[in-house]
Amino acid sequence: MIKKKKSIFWLIIFCTLFAIFVDLPGEANLNFSLGKIKIEKHFNFKDLNFKIGPLNFYRPQEIRKGLDLQGGTHLVFSAEMKDIPEQNRQDAWQASRQNIEKRVNLFGVSEANVQTAKAGEDYRLIVELPGVKDVNEAIDLIGKTAQLEFREENPDLKEASESGEYFLRTNLTGKDLARSLVEFDPNTGNPVVSLEFNGEGTKKFGEITTKNVGKIVAIYLDGLPISLPKVEEAITTGKAIIRGGFTLEEAKKLSVQLNAGALPLPIKLIEQRNIGATLGEESIQKSVFAGIIGLVFVMAFMWAYYGKLGLLADLALLNYGLITLALYKLIPVTLTLPGIAGFLLSVGMAVDANILIFERMKEERRLGKPLSVAMELGFGRAWDSIRDANVCTLITAFILFNPFDWAFLNSSGMVRGFALTLAIGIAVSLFTGIVVTRNLIRLFYRG
Repeated sequence: MIKKKKSIFWLIIFCTLFAIFVDLPGEANLNFSLGKIKIEKHFNFKDLNFKIGPLNFYRPQEIRKGLDLQGGTHLVFSAEMKDIPEQNRQDAWQASRQNIEKRVNLFGVSEANVQTAKAGEDYRLIVELPGVKDVNEAIDLIGKTAQLEFREENPDLKEASESGEYFLRTNLTGKDLARSLVEFDPNTGNPVVSLEFNGEGTKKFGEITTKNVGKIVAIYLDGLPISLPKVEEAITTGKAIIRGGFTLEEAKKLSVQLNAGALPLPIKLIEQRNIGATLGEESIQKSVFAGIIGLVFVMAFMWAYYGKLGLLADLALLNYGLITLALYKLIPVTLTLPGIAGFLLSVGMAVDANILIFERMKEERRLGKPLSVAMELGFGRAWDSIRDANVCTLITAFILFNPFDWAFLNSSGMVRGFALTLAIGIAVSLFTGIVVTRNLIRLFYRG
């Protein structure tokens, strides 16, 4: 039993050190002055990466900030509805909004805000991207027109060399593509890009691949080739795989471009501008400082009221903060002011778990139970209350985050940021409250 306790303790130490390693910023300055003592030191942590065999670990240097904390890009697109039947325009418009959200969020939690607005017959899509101040970069990310085409090899080589048209257009376009996903080849484990066509697209793709076995069927987006896969066999099921020795990032990028071409209608950029942070660096510092002050008061209360138990709970709380911050950088989470509020609320939940456990332990001690028995009973009997409270909070976070984009629930990026940080905080607080605090008490508390 003692060996098991020590093994868990060293696991906790490892997790804590790894979290500290991830939490270190890219650079930091230490300026301290007290009388004649002056310290001015610059720290560079940018190159703290490591390699274990074939695995490379690149440490994220900074936390991603949301639009309210660091500014970003504001884009307005107009949906061109002239070729869309009147009865289908509303559905096509909403589908475009959903597709744009998927594309800008594919590489992580970006907190992008995508909204629709209508004035008369003018259908608009408003996109706000935090941290993207290069407007051209934002336009490239979303796709200005995003017209996807599948082209086959030109059989007349002489004509192709004279005209430069090595690939000829087919009748298969982005409207025939249902979706594209990044998957992994079960034989090699390498990333591949899967294609799934709709009913009409399945028929067209089957005809094209049947007559082009052993040849290249090129994929073009906005007139530029994005992939040149070779047809290995006729595909009549409507599902295909693109292999090419992709890295994961390359596969994701290709999948984004393919999904961009599946937009149900063309969109045109009509307005672009940069917007500054609404809070500013000074307000961020004040918010963080207020959070630190609150945390210090909570820790001081725990120590003063529960003595050694409170001190051990404070160590677990510090561990909670380090692990949570590391997860924010690794996921990565785009942090907004509501996201900071979600984190601070989860701190209260983490402390609440410790209080329930300690009060249960005190009750058992008052009944004359030995310390070791009272400790185990305290954790066991407090677990039901901790579980119920945290599960209820996680359900609320799930509803606010709305991962399935249900139309009758919230879809705001800011609210989702709050829900995400709250859910992460609850999950980590369960680990630190039940595992970390429990093992620290088992090893170091003697009453």
